[in-house]
Amino acid sequence: MDIREKLAEAQHCIWSDWMECLFQDCIMNSDGSATIPAEKVKHWKRQIETWYPELGGEEQESDRHQADKVLLVIKNHAAGE
Repeated sequence: MDIREKLAEAQHCIWSDWMECLFQDCIMNSDGSATIPAEKVKHWKRQIETWYPELGGEEQESDRHQADKVLLVIKNHAAGE
């Protein structure tokens, strides 16, 4: 698998993790839809509007954890794996 496909796979993993987190915080409706609680919408909108350097330490650490997934792909690719 080439580096582009490996990175795409890592990005899918990151997205999948995010969607799992999102749905855990949602209210699941009987019709299969999900409702995002207002406090989560407010929280995530604040994060959207905040530049990375201005995020809190825990929020930055969460982003670093996701960056580590991409760095691992690059590292493994450089090592020939």
